[in-house]
Amino acid sequence: MKRILMLMGSCAFLCHTSCTSTKGEEEKPAETQFSVTNPMKMDTTITDDYVCQIHSINHIELRAQEKGYLQKIFVDEGQHVRKGQLLFQIMPNLYQAELQKAQAEVSFAQIEYQNTASLSSKNVVAPSEVAMAKAKLDKAKAELALAKVHLQFTEIRAPFDGIIDRFHVRPGSLVDEGELLTELSDNSKMWVYYNVPEAEYLDYETSITQADSARKVNLLMANNKLFKYAGVVETIEANFNNETGNIPFRATFPNPDGLLRHGETGNIRMGIPLKNALLIPQKATFEVLEKKYVYVLDKNNVLRSREITVGAEMPHLYAVQSGLAEHDRILLEGLRLVHENEKIHANFVSPGQVISHLELYAE
Repeated sequence: MKRILMLMGSCAFLCHTSCTSTKGEEEKPAETQFSVTNPMKMDTTITDDYVCQIHSINHIELRAQEKGYLQKIFVDEGQHVRKGQLLFQIMPNLYQAELQKAQAEVSFAQIEYQNTASLSSKNVVAPSEVAMAKAKLDKAKAELALAKVHLQFTEIRAPFDGIIDRFHVRPGSLVDEGELLTELSDNSKMWVYYNVPEAEYLDYETSITQADSARKVNLLMANNKLFKYAGVVETIEANFNNETGNIPFRATFPNPDGLLRHGETGNIRMGIPLKNALLIPQKATFEVLEKKYVYVLDKNNVLRSREITVGAEMPHLYAVQSGLAEHDRILLEGLRLVHENEKIHANFVSPGQVISHLELYAE
């Protein structure tokens, strides 16, 4: 019996010793550190997209100036033409006959004037007769000039270099004076129109100068590719649209390759300068009922949620309009691992370092 008791005591001692040794070797869990940072105050530029309409710098309608049958079309739809090139010919027979008649009347009036002047020199007729003959000759010359103009109007020529649009008539058609034949577009440069809200217009106008590169804009075409030439904002209209609160801008784009055509659509990408913007990473925010919040640390490293108002959005960044100050410390990562009024161990990261890492990530 004594032997059994001694064995049980030995086992108990060894068990106690083993348990004590195991507890002493356990490591305490490492305290989690959370990265925090400050908002960064700096001048920057945001890029906004605006739906736009693309127009040729010169787009006109070509109309018949005389009535008659369309005798011939010398070009094709979509063809590039040069200034002065013959495009359409309206049957000129009637106008040629009128021209010949006017020429004959000039010849007759010229002879009549010369005879009257000769008689006047011999005091056979009064000087008033010479004046009447001279007036008749001048009238005949004016009618001849008018007949020449009418004959010229049977030829429709290109007023400038451009591209012919769709034909609205065909050879043999009887066209009336003023009837639309086609359109002509000069696409060497393009005017791009888009509407800018009032607040963004004010930011734009108060932040740049005439020589500022911010007046340059880019065009995102309908295929979601950027047009390779930059445009320049040259005109802002005088009045706002009271219904929409927008004001029209016009940018001019070079089009040496002829890629852009009249009537296209796209999106203008325009940079709006922001002065002293307060920037924070987007990942430092969370949403509750469509409102944005950040966790702000107090002097004791206790987390307090705070609502913010976002003024502008950039890749991976928000420009904060209200709710934060430059020296506030905000939680950068691990937002789902913490709770309101929780005290944390903070590891401060400079805002410049944070933004540089975001830029690397964006690339």
